Amino acid sequence: MALSANADFKTRLQAWLPKLVLSPSLAMVLVFVYGFILFSVYLSFTDSRLLPSFGWVGWENYSKLWRLSHWETSITNMGIFAALYIGICTVLGLGLAIFLDQKIRGEGFIRTIYLYPMALSFIVTGTAWKWFLDPGIGLENVMQSWGWTSFEFDWIKNRDFAIYTVVLAAVWQTSGFVMAMFLAGLRGIDNEILKAAQMDGASNWNLYRRIIIPQLRPAFLSAFVILSHLAIKTFDLVIALTGGGPGRATELPATFMYSYTFSRNQMGIGAASATIMLMTIAAIMIPYLYAELREKK
Repeated sequence: MALSANADFKTRLQAWLPKLVLSPSLAMVLVFVYGFILFSVYLSFTDSRLLPSFGWVGWENYSKLWRLSHWETSITNMGIFAALYIGICTVLGLGLAIFLDQKIRGEGFIRTIYLYPMALSFIVTGTAWKWFLDPGIGLENVMQSWGWTSFEFDWIKNRDFAIYTVVLAAVWQTSGFVMAMFLAGLRGIDNEILKAAQMDGASNWNLYRRIIIPQLRPAFLSAFVILSHLAIKTFDLVIALTGGGPGRATELPATFMYSYTFSRNQMGIGAASATIMLMTIAAIMIPYLYAELREKK
């Protein structure tokens, strides 16, 4: 009986030990991540300004938010940035993946170079590109010092083109990661199907257009979800690169939220903008996760 009791205790301990070890981390995540998310949503319905307040105002902050021209500007900039960022990263990542899939010499070294920017923080990327694009010390200054005095590249100082400098920096950092996703998808395609198509006389163009690219649908979907998430929450890259300027030319919802919450002391409006960003991300992530779980079942 004693041996049986000890065996039962050890079995129960082995079953509960992982839960006991993980429970402190789980509790901290529940409190400091999901708890503060719910608290931010609550603040969006209050009259909070410099400090959190509990005066209930309902949907007033959301109404004020959508009447602000600054918010409209940030949404417009987000549309431009997200469309170009997602589109260019997808096309460039796919092109690089197809190039590396040709079993070229030095593939491992080249793949490392493509992936290296993703190892950097967005602050480092923004600062480096700020120096590179600054007309006084960057590309324009170097080209003019080499004798090309008519060369101009002042996008970072130009209201009409500043948002495209954010796109350039973001694409440079993320396209290698997208390439890795597509390369994994390409390496997972059954070679027997490709050989059969080639024996039937399919050209390389038709091979990619009709067989390979359609089978990369999961990679396309994953890339879209990840890039959309990164685009919506882009903050540190903009702060390091342009600071949201010149003027408000590169202001995005994340920088708007920070500005109204911590600089303008309009915490209620800042929380409302953060809630809208959260709902936008959720609208992208939830259908994706649902489709993934359904496919596994």
